Amino acid sequence: THTHTHTYTSRALSLVVSEEPVWRDPFYNGSVIKERGAVVLRLAKSWFRIGSLEILTRTGELDVLRTLLDFVIKEHFKSIATNDPDKYVVFFSRVLNETAHLIAHWMSVGFAHGVCNTDNFSLLSITFHYGPFGFMESYDPNFVPNTSDDEGRYSIGAQANVGLFNLQKLLEALKPLLTSDQLSQSQQILREYPQIYHQRFHELFKAKLGFLGNEEKDSYVIAFLLKLMEDTGADFTMTFRQLSEVTLSRLQKGSFAPSLWALSDLSSHKHFRDWVQLYLQRLSRIMSDSDEERQHRMQGVNPRYVLRNWMAESAIRKAEKNDFSEVTLLQKTLMEPFMEQEEAERAGYATKPPSWAQQLRVSCSS
Repeated sequence: THTHTHTYTSRALSLVVSEEPVWRDPFYNGSVIKERGAVVLRLAKSWFRIGSLEILTRTGELDVLRTLLDFVIKEHFKSIATNDPDKYVVFFSRVLNETAHLIAHWMSVGFAHGVCNTDNFSLLSITFHYGPFGFMESYDPNFVPNTSDDEGRYSIGAQANVGLFNLQKLLEALKPLLTSDQLSQSQQILREYPQIYHQRFHELFKAKLGFLGNEEKDSYVIAFLLKLMEDTGADFTMTFRQLSEVTLSRLQKGSFAPSLWALSDLSSHKHFRDWVQLYLQRLSRIMSDSDEERQHRMQGVNPRYVLRNWMAESAIRKAEKNDFSEVTLLQKTLMEPFMEQEEAERAGYATKPPSWAQQLRVSCSS
């Protein structure tokens, strides 16, 4: 199933809270704390991951590898004929395409998985096994949600390359089952990954900016905006959302009400006016397009609410005192993240993150 931000993911069926205490060392520094135990039951079409194949190749269990691959293809890749001699090549191509598309979707909503190793990458390109994940607030390609990822291996900006690395590992796992010609084909497919990823990334960000059709400079307009956002530390989610809500005449004037705080932050950049002119010129070339149509289009792909760490922390603090009201509010809010909601607005979910949010850290044991 898709999350409400249109990203393919495993889903939580239930959350059972226990009175049984659990001792945890959340930051691996010896500061052990006692917390309430809880069990989350998650559902997915399949839990097989790249690592499921890797381990079989490494241990030389090639009969089991073939059996597992045939099972996965038969159950989940029904368009691939089971008697096709090239079925493993077709399977690899499909996984590569879907993985590239999935990571592009993550980037389009500012989602950092946190631990992108091969054991956490689904063969069905489902987002799963995300522990210390995070939605980026200030735009920063080096954003790392996992405090124990000291080297930034899984930073948000590294995710596409990590996806390529994991697909290389998948091909290595498949290698014993491929002929030399099939291996050559698969290596060529692997080389196409960057283009597939960038094309999907480009399509998603064009939609976020309300563009229709294709123009040569679209990539430049997108890259220019992201550079301005990086330089100013503009909020990722709300910059795109407020571009979806502002009128073009207001954008042209460049003076923003307090409610348009993300655009106000962005407008402090010395090249903001230059970008606005490029953007307005691009939109003006869309035939028979009105402000209302553009806003409707953009608001359908730019969420107003994402699960920010401070929102989750606020709900956790209350839940630890048996007050689950904010857990319920978050669940309700995130089921309709593209729609402005009165309760969510009162809770400040679309306002500037509080200053204490910057101190929050998460790890695999959070």
